[in-house]
Amino acid sequence: MALDPVDDGALGLAKFAATSALLCDNCTMAKHVSETPATQFLKAHKVSFTEHPYDYLEHGGALHSAQVLGHDPFSVVKTLIMQDQDAKPLVVLMHGDRKVSTKNLARQIGAKSVEPCSPEVANRHSGYLVGGTSPFGTRRAMPVYIEDSILSLPRILINGGRRGYLVGIDPAVCTELLGAKAVQCALKD
Repeated sequence: MALDPVDDGALGLAKFAATSALLCDNCTMAKHVSETPATQFLKAHKVSFTEHPYDYLEHGGALHSAQVLGHDPFSVVKTLIMQDQDAKPLVVLMHGDRKVSTKNLARQIGAKSVEPCSPEVANRHSGYLVGGTSPFGTRRAMPVYIEDSILSLPRILINGGRRGYLVGIDPAVCTELLGAKAVQCALKD
């Protein structure tokens, strides 16, 4: 199939798309991802980031995205919206292959208890849908806590504000822009 870059009609575009698909049989073609409050926040603060779209799987979580994108789940960071005993919301950033010890977290942040928010409450606090929650550009300002070992990674993938969309950043951005406080509350999954 010959590629004719001058032919800009529907047939020419169809030929181009078919040829591109054949040439790129084993690669992931970059999808265009429209801007989100998270990417607007990062751009406004002049943060360099890479985009990593993938096919979202309901309840697939960070392990699914890591597998699809070919990354170590330890470097894929999930954003969890939790609340303390007074129902005050907070954000926890945790490795994709770890769980949060809510007991240890509560002890470290001076709370009596901490628990995950229901999906509806998490959506209301963050302004994002569960599965597409980013710590950047949230609807409501909330304290952010980050698992200490995340900060020693050279780069992380974290949700970019939409299901099926991660951004690659330097983890220091979380402490510098969000004021994230380091905690040690990871449990192996």
